[in-house]
Amino acid sequence: AGRGIEKLRKAGIEVTVGVLEEECRHLIRRFITFNTLKRPYITLKWAESADGFIDINRTGGKPIILSNPLTSMLVHKKRAEHDAILVGRHTALLDNPSLSTRNWYGKHPVRLVIDKELTLPRDLELFNGKIKTFVFTRESPCQPNALTEYISLDFNKDILPQIMEVLYQKKIQSLLVEGGSILLQSFIDSGLWDEAFIEKAPLRLNNGIQAPSIQKKHFKLNKIYFGREIMHAVHSQIQR
Repeated sequence: AGRGIEKLRKAGIEVTVGVLEEECRHLIRRFITFNTLKRPYITLKWAESADGFIDINRTGGKPIILSNPLTSMLVHKKRAEHDAILVGRHTALLDNPSLSTRNWYGKHPVRLVIDKELTLPRDLELFNGKIKTFVFTRESPCQPNALTEYISLDFNKDILPQIMEVLYQKKIQSLLVEGGSILLQSFIDSGLWDEAFIEKAPLRLNNGIQAPSIQKKHFKLNKIYFGREIMHAVHSQIQR
């Protein structure tokens, strides 16, 4: 591009550069992050109560619903905009999510789950054989199927850089992390995030599982209102 500009100017053609540069960089932010940081562009997502909890303490049953139909649809839109979506073992076991885009049009993201000892039941929605799924585990089984790939990690070391390396090698440019709280906080503490979409519901739980926490100095905040619910779009300010 630089040589082309030089040729045009030598030919007497006026060339203006830097027009809407920030907006253009935002449009290709996933591409830029992938090629400069050698990892996917990472978006964190969770919903929390007015008093800062993402769920009640439970060992089964349904999770507390903190989203309304409109914000739920927006989450599915966000899924369709990402190449992959990640959850931890606890979320997969308790919530049994399909991690699909059923409430929005577009492609399904590749599903990622961390299952160190391969103890997740095979009848979970994650293993329904409908969407490509990566399972991060300590030891890969010998017989993966066409849509489920098992990937070995060294759990004696920090697994997040290892996951980033795998996703980079597989050319996954964008990652949506949906939980749970411990997994989300580990990304925050490691500085491995670029945006966070946080839905703040009016409901108060009084106790339960504490929502992840981001220090204010690390982000700028843009609020989007949906009735009494607020979908916070938080953009990291960590320098690249």
